[in-house]
Amino acid sequence: MRLSYNKMVARFMLCCLLIIVPCSVEAAAPDYIYHICSNSSTYTPNSVFQANRKTLMSTLASNSTRNQGYFNYTAGRNSENIAYGHSLCQGDLLPKDCQKCVTTAIDDILSRCPNQDIGVIWYAECMVRYSSKPFFGEEEEGLRIYMWNTMNVTDETQFQQVLGNTLNDLVTRASEGKPINNQIIKSFALGTANLSALQSLYALAQCVPDLPEAACGRCLRVAINLLQLHNNSQGGRALIASCTVRYELYPFYRNIATAPPPSPVINPPPRTRSEGPTSFTRRKGTGNGGISSKTVAYIVSPICAALVFFFVSYCYFIFKKKTRGVTPQEETGDDEITTIENLQFEFSTIEVATNSFSPDNKIGAGGFGDVFKGVLTNGQQIAVKRLSKGSGQGAQEFQNEVVLVAKLQHRNLVRLLGFCLQADEKILVYEYIRNRSLDNILFDPERQRQLDWLKRYKIIGGIARGLVYLHEDSRLRIIHRDLKASNILLDQDMNAKISDFGMARIIGGEQTHGDTNRIVGTYGYMAPEYAMHGQFSLKSDVFSFGVLVLEIVSGKKNNSFHQSDGAQDLLSYAWKQWKNSNPLELMDPTLIDSYSRNEVIRCFQIGLLCVQEDVEARPSMALVLTMLTSHSVSIALPKEPPFYNHSKSGSRLSEGFISDQPTSKSTTISVDDSSITGVYAR
Repeated sequence: MRLSYNKMVARFMLCCLLIIVPCSVEAAAPDYIYHICSNSSTYTPNSVFQANRKTLMSTLASNSTRNQGYFNYTAGRNSENIAYGHSLCQGDLLPKDCQKCVTTAIDDILSRCPNQDIGVIWYAECMVRYSSKPFFGEEEEGLRIYMWNTMNVTDETQFQQVLGNTLNDLVTRASEGKPINNQIIKSFALGTANLSALQSLYALAQCVPDLPEAACGRCLRVAINLLQLHNNSQGGRALIASCTVRYELYPFYRNIATAPPPSPVINPPPRTRSEGPTSFTRRKGTGNGGISSKTVAYIVSPICAALVFFFVSYCYFIFKKKTRGVTPQEETGDDEITTIENLQFEFSTIEVATNSFSPDNKIGAGGFGDVFKGVLTNGQQIAVKRLSKGSGQGAQEFQNEVVLVAKLQHRNLVRLLGFCLQADEKILVYEYIRNRSLDNILFDPERQRQLDWLKRYKIIGGIARGLVYLHEDSRLRIIHRDLKASNILLDQDMNAKISDFGMARIIGGEQTHGDTNRIVGTYGYMAPEYAMHGQFSLKSDVFSFGVLVLEIVSGKKNNSFHQSDGAQDLLSYAWKQWKNSNPLELMDPTLIDSYSRNEVIRCFQIGLLCVQEDVEARPSMALVLTMLTSHSVSIALPKEPPFYNHSKSGSRLSEGFISDQPTSKSTTISVDDSSITGVYAR
């Protein structure tokens, strides 16, 4: 009888193990969602970048559980072959599961993007991204996918109200880093809400942790706007390279108790039990529908564990499980501090690179000096700006400004590589931009056809992102003061890069404006309060941006605009067309085969809002970016721009006006007196 009992115990244990092992295996298998590889740029096999990418991926895999599941790394030294990348796990993921997910994602993206130098892959609970260009701390909205459940809710009005309130709360808590169960998981938030007595809503929002608070909020808003396209669905997920938002009618994350308590039921519908999702649709890509294997595992695994526990208790076997708490490793402060030493070039190196500043290498000139194309010994192309002797800066002031500008790292800003200071020579070294400046293409009757509407809309968005970074997201708060078409450079993919910080001003703390008795800038782009009274602010850049938008839409220069109907400038003409309800009359005729009517009119309206005479009425650049990226955001009606119906208004700006000239001494109030010396790398 004893033997028979032992056999029975063994067989029952075997059955339980056969049940629980598949559950464990299922729970350990990460679910692939989608991937994006750049088809516009690739690298050659066995190249330096390939080796750097391999090093990058290996480092990400071994450090994926650090810093609450987020780790970024830069592999390589040559600026043309550097591999940038990061991995991010869902905030509630256990370290061992995070490691498994990231490792699987890395293996997958290496095979799916074999020779592309830009790629991102999403799994259900983690993502991995890499690029040949720096992107840390920058919001990215172009790499995205959204998915929705094909099953709809029954009470759409109540559901949309609860969903909207829940997601709005998540945006606030995720972007501000509010604690979850007394623990702050940076840029991550969970939420639940009652839909009825028997049904709850579960939601999650997460940003890449190095994203600034304002940028995180904007990204999450974009994700929510994508989900609102199908906001009567029982579930949805928006995956953007910089953030993610998801909601379901079933629990899909761990530690539900850490989310805020469910909100009260709002007008509960009849007590009916809702079925789980049966199918799921992706906006892009393909994949399995229904409840994911992860979710199945989370439901089945506890049942299996309960069976085993019951049997063991029944047979009087006592099993002790040893658990070991795993805490995220602390940040080691690996951020490299920018110093003079690692930015300085030898003068001899610059001479060799530019062929002794040969006239054949000269690619541009401005009031602050000439610009030369150069090639370093490693083959890297550079733009070298040789400042004129009358630039008015001392050696120490020059060095301090170089260090400040070097800290401005954004894909929509021209990147400073270094400087050279020898005797009376002051030289700046920038990345070389192949397509030169926007004005060379936009205002050329032959070349402007290269800029179809998609490219122009992309350029407008890029300029806006660059300004948002300068105004809000960078370590410094900077007013550019000379934003114009010739200071917008275009890379090989027609990405806009703001250049020439020679007239920019650094303002500290919460300051947003300043005064000067020396007006510098370019006629046609200057805000009226600055041109006439020397008052500059963040809204001065907004005005210049508005002029740029109208120029990009129309293909015409503001300061050399002539129209037979009596309009004195582009702003006057644009306002007249707006009042006459003929906004498309402003559009460049070369766009007729590629334009989006809604987007053109939207940009037209945004441009006019930005050039309003009332400074306070102009939107911030953050709001402008939101209006450009979210078509669900309403836009105010613009008011008349300055100088409309004023003849010869330009004469009012001539006194004390300096256009594109070197500054000797600028007098300012409540503002850092130094300018940031920049470059016309075109």
